[in-house]
Amino acid sequence: MIEHFSAVWMEMAANPLFNLTLTLLVFVSASYLYRQFNNNPLLNPVLVSIVVLVGLLYVTSTPYDIYFKGAQFLHFLLGPATVALAIPLYRQLERVKKSAAAILFSVLCGSITAAGTAIFITWLMGAQWVSIISIAPKSVTTPVAMGITEQLGGLPSLTAAIVILTGIIGAMFAPALLKLCGVEDEAAKGIAIGAASHGVGTARAIQISEVAGAFSGLAMGLNALATALLLPILWQLFRG
Repeated sequence: MIEHFSAVWMEMAANPLFNLTLTLLVFVSASYLYRQFNNNPLLNPVLVSIVVLVGLLYVTSTPYDIYFKGAQFLHFLLGPATVALAIPLYRQLERVKKSAAAILFSVLCGSITAAGTAIFITWLMGAQWVSIISIAPKSVTTPVAMGITEQLGGLPSLTAAIVILTGIIGAMFAPALLKLCGVEDEAAKGIAIGAASHGVGTARAIQISEVAGAFSGLAMGLNALATALLLPILWQLFRG
């Protein structure tokens, strides 16, 4: 019976449309569950979807390459989705202009703090150099973080996992932490979330408000640029 089920599953999994539909159904179900429990951060849709999909792939022994043949269509949409963040940002353009200096300074501080603390803590815990530099760009969006790691001799696969984990943690706990710290301004919330937890955090910031989402998207982009420029310098100083 189990062997028959496995054979049927593998036959269906070979069809890219099946894996695309499966991914969408899991995420829609996770989003519904998230709303039903009053947006409980522990039920973040991205986290739940990853756990469910990884579990299914593991139990059914489905190779990731086969799964990705369907999921690649959603992967392609990440580009247009990121560009679409410019729409709420454009609506907040005047506010961005007025706060340009504060935004740049905040993102710069956030970039240095995120990379610097990651390097120092992992070094303090006795991690090897290759692991340290792989974890350092944890607060940068995945493609940029992997590119930085590769250039500095790290492991892009480890970087991707840490970046995704950072984004999920930020999306789960950043709003509550900012509230606890007394941060009320929507733009400030957006800058903090975007600089710390990139795209996944930005998706959560959009749920807070359009203002928070716009500033989070801006911070995500600026942080990627700042980290790409500053991390190699920090890395050389630290190793020296």
